Amino acid sequence: MPTTPHIEKHFTATETIRDIVIGMSDGLTVPFALAAGLTGVVGSTSGLVVTAGLAEVAAGSIAMGLGGYLAARTDAEHYESERHREFREIKEVPRQEEQEVADVFRGYGLAEEHVAPVVAAISAQPQRWVDFMMRFELGLEAPDAGRARASALTIALSYIVGGLIPLSPYMIVSDISAALWSSVAVTLAALFVFGCVKGKFTGLAPIRFGWQTAVLGAWSAKQQLPGYIRGGSQTTVIGGLAAAAAFAIARAVG
Repeated sequence: MPTTPHIEKHFTATETIRDIVIGMSDGLTVPFALAAGLTGVVGSTSGLVVTAGLAEVAAGSIAMGLGGYLAARTDAEHYESERHREFREIKEVPRQEEQEVADVFRGYGLAEEHVAPVVAAISAQPQRWVDFMMRFELGLEAPDAGRARASALTIALSYIVGGLIPLSPYMIVSDISAALWSSVAVTLAALFVFGCVKGKFTGLAPIRFGWQTAVLGAWSAKQQLPGYIRGGSQTTVIGGLAAAAAFAIARAVG
């Protein structure tokens, strides 16, 4: 009897997505707030808005990229520090470390008579022993060697891409008031598309309609909106509120 092979599909690029989210979200909101805040104080020309906006995008991408690099380097240094400590402990207090291994397996419900053989097998090889302790005692995974550089580059480029979106209307539309409202529309649309893409990649659960059915009418309680639409809606609302708050502060200060 033929059987369909079971193929598991897991999304594993969570760190890259996180970096893109960090860069894009800040890139979409901060330059938008700066440009919107300047709109009310520079008169009818958009040249100053574009110049200030591009300067902010350049500075912001460098700062964000540097922050991502330092964060990744800190994680790598922390991992190496803990790994050296574990190697020292299995040499200096092996009985205590063996007990910690046994406690891990007891926590997973392994029968007591099976604990000792498993602990003996793991502790027979120091490298494997330390790897086990790093993962199951400390919950630490070995970082990618090139993670710091990749994180810095991803965040910086995402910030640049995000920052150019709200500034683009000021480069195209001559009337500064029209450019402002065009920037609002473009930024909200970009936030929605970005959220949809993020939701699609991360497999966000769909929206299930319950009490909303009474409002939406045409939808039944069994109907759903895809997860990526949910992601787009969430990102638009959250990013829109952040941009609005930043805009209000910029206008108040300006």
